[in-house]
Amino acid sequence: MSTPPQPQPKRGIVKQVLSGDSVIIRGVPKGGPPPEKQINLSNITAPKLARRAIGNSEETKDEPYAWEAREFLRKKIIGEDVLFTVEKPPNTTREYGVIYIGKDIATAENLTETLISEGLVSVRREGVRAGPELQRLIELEDAAKSAGKGKWATSGAQEHIRDIKWSVDNPRNFVDKCGGKPIAAVIEHVRDGSTIRAFLTPDFYHITLMISGIRCPGFKLNAEGKPDPNAVVPYSEEAKFFVESRLLQRDVEIVLESVNNNNFVGSIIHPKGNIAEALLQEGFAHCVDWSIAFMKTGADKLRAAEKIAKEAKKRIWENYQPNTTQISGKEKEFSGTVFEVVNGDALVVKLADGSLKKVFLASIRPPRPSDEKPGEPLPPRVKGSRPLYDIPWMFEAREFLRKKLIGKRVNVVVDYIQAAKDNFPEKTGCTITIGGVNVAEAMVSKGLATVVRYRQDDDQRSSHYDELLAAEMKAAKSGSGVHSKKNIPNHRVADVSGDVPKAKQFLPFLQRAARTEALVEFVASGSRLRLYIAKETCLVTFLLAGISCPRGSRPGPNGVHMEGEAFGEEALIFTKDKCLQREVEIHVESMDKAGNFIGWLWVDGTNLSVALVEEGYATIHFSAERSEYFRSLKAAEDSAKAKKLRRWKDYVEEDEEEEKKQEEDRVLERNIDYQDVVITEATQELHFYAQSVKEGPKLETLMAKIEQEFSANPPLAGAYNPKRGDICAAKFPHDNLWYRARVEKVSGPNVTVFYIDYGNREIINVTSCASLPSSFTNDKPYQDLKKFTSNDDQLDEFFINIFSRVNASQGLIYFTKKILVLFHSNAAVEQSFSVNKECMVENLHEDDSLIAQRVSYDAVTAAGGLLNMTISKKIIHAVRNTSGIRKKALENKRKIEVDLSQKRKTAS
Repeated sequence: MSTPPQPQPKRGIVKQVLSGDSVIIRGVPKGGPPPEKQINLSNITAPKLARRAIGNSEETKDEPYAWEAREFLRKKIIGEDVLFTVEKPPNTTREYGVIYIGKDIATAENLTETLISEGLVSVRREGVRAGPELQRLIELEDAAKSAGKGKWATSGAQEHIRDIKWSVDNPRNFVDKCGGKPIAAVIEHVRDGSTIRAFLTPDFYHITLMISGIRCPGFKLNAEGKPDPNAVVPYSEEAKFFVESRLLQRDVEIVLESVNNNNFVGSIIHPKGNIAEALLQEGFAHCVDWSIAFMKTGADKLRAAEKIAKEAKKRIWENYQPNTTQISGKEKEFSGTVFEVVNGDALVVKLADGSLKKVFLASIRPPRPSDEKPGEPLPPRVKGSRPLYDIPWMFEAREFLRKKLIGKRVNVVVDYIQAAKDNFPEKTGCTITIGGVNVAEAMVSKGLATVVRYRQDDDQRSSHYDELLAAEMKAAKSGSGVHSKKNIPNHRVADVSGDVPKAKQFLPFLQRAARTEALVEFVASGSRLRLYIAKETCLVTFLLAGISCPRGSRPGPNGVHMEGEAFGEEALIFTKDKCLQREVEIHVESMDKAGNFIGWLWVDGTNLSVALVEEGYATIHFSAERSEYFRSLKAAEDSAKAKKLRRWKDYVEEDEEEEKKQEEDRVLERNIDYQDVVITEATQELHFYAQSVKEGPKLETLMAKIEQEFSANPPLAGAYNPKRGDICAAKFPHDNLWYRARVEKVSGPNVTVFYIDYGNREIINVTSCASLPSSFTNDKPYQDLKKFTSNDDQLDEFFINIFSRVNASQGLIYFTKKILVLFHSNAAVEQSFSVNKECMVENLHEDDSLIAQRVSYDAVTAAGGLLNMTISKKIIHAVRNTSGIRKKALENKRKIEVDLSQKRKTAS
């Protein structure tokens, strides 16, 4: 019988090692994935690997050394160019052969013999053709048995069986447990270009992994859940082969980053490069926003690789057309100062040339109403609504930007320009940084904005889009801002502008405060602003006191456009530049008939009224003459006139002198209206309250009715709960009678009340307060507050004028003059105190030693006090002078006493 001819060796590349005796070999690719075939090694049997339960089949365990046999073969030949012979026995579908490592079959390594020598496989002795090749294999097996190699070892077989975890019970916890550290793995299967299965070693967790940041064309599945061979998806086979040829059964490291539908999401680390980046650069994949956000590093490289494929129009990008406008030069990047924060994603930046440019933070969306649906148009705004305060987190987002950016210099990089559409203007999306910090990313990380999701082919997005996605993921995980399900902010803000009754309620509180902190929300003109007062949680219209400022052009009634006054626009810009969206301090003095508050405003310590006058934008209003800031305003106006700034560019000094003379003439003609009053209360601040004598009978009638009412219907103690600002009835502790009063403060059981008809204040128990019947609330208070102002009044003249208008007793006048002498020392020589002749004469003819005592006190004080006194010529002179005055006063006093004594004796 003749020997059958030996099969001719072929060449191929090992694609996959299925087991210790089964290998898949592929050809060289030519225009697509190459053909492949499975080769079963002839005459040997390897231990069987474990199989997971699929369908009706049950899970099986490894036979001892099955994994070692597979791994020995994998590490030796995977991806290698090998020689192999193949033959197909009759009555079987399998192909058997021998694989050689080397270029020449005569000298190449026979893998079958190597596996037998290592004791990893068994020789099949039955049902095979005998011959010298089989005899050699048997001899090698016997040698391995004698040496106790591999599976022929006498003990420890159970240690070579894997404990495979085919599924992970809690994938999310598993990811957290891994902590982003690389895990050794072997890629077992490539489902498509971006999805693989792998064993995590050494614990043998079997996982399905979706590669972070990318997506390749996949396969359409049939009804059984298997790839449908009739459904062709462009580049799906090519992408799969691209990954198989580089990763299948290679040793890699995997970083688990997240979970999606029980599949893990992560990155594959290979010594020869990043497979995701390679797939993108070759046009086999596109970036996926939702998973790229999980990547700790490398997202920018993926975007760059995708951009290369797009520009080259490779494979899936063959029909790609860019939809972004090319921006270069100064338009691409510039710097400026933040002039205004429009809302949570828009800013107005002032450029170097003074022009203003509105820009938007690219790829983020500010907080929106909870009932708003994405993709649908915004509902019409309800009249009276204030989105800044009504929408949760909108105010916080605006405040974050305002506090960080307003008035600060920032760097702006234009990412895209969105064309105007649907009645919306052109939109410039930018990345804005300050001190190296991406403002949009900072907002998103605090939960004050969300990231816009785009179509895959839409390139109009932030250049730092991936960082925004990562920041949003962190904010959502921590429940920050808009991602929080509790502690949602609610701003109840009262809009007082134009509402006279409301304005009257707030006016007393604002007047009493020395200075109130406020935020400038809007500037309507140089002297007209809209303020948010956080302390009172209200919005007010505020007019600057003491000046007349021109107004710019503005819309008028019935849609008529009103022309602006000269320098009105310039004054508006000046005020905006100074205080728009800045924190200021205000002092409210009064209110106009429209419910607008009038007062003074300071920004960074500068009086805005004075600043406008100093720059020549405004003039002094006559009402400023009564103000303590009149001198500052006058100095500012004189400076502007001297420099001939703006309104004063044509100013001539002669005209001013003529105007001043006319003004003096008008002052001389001023009529003084004296009224008879009764002083009911005086305060330490030199304020006093007075009642008109004419109104006396009305007040007496009102008090009688109140007393009659409360005598007939005494209030129940504790029935009334006083609140600050209430007009109530209150007992006066000194006469135990009921009077009208206003509640100023409530502290537990104690209530501070102001008796509105008399001007005095008391702290009384809450049981001494009662509800005031409505019939007694219509009458206005019968007292009026009078003030002494140091800029306008001389103290002595102030009191002498009062005493001349009221029926003051001589004792009160005498006592007041003594107080003035004590307060002002020697009034006759005090240059800063303009005493009138009457007071001066009275001071010089004192019948007591008050002046002498005051001179002594002043001398000791000037010397530094009793403990620090040094004897000098000055102090000696002062003491002599004091001593002389005192002696003279005492001599006069004794002389008077002697004269009186003699007169009594003579009379007796």
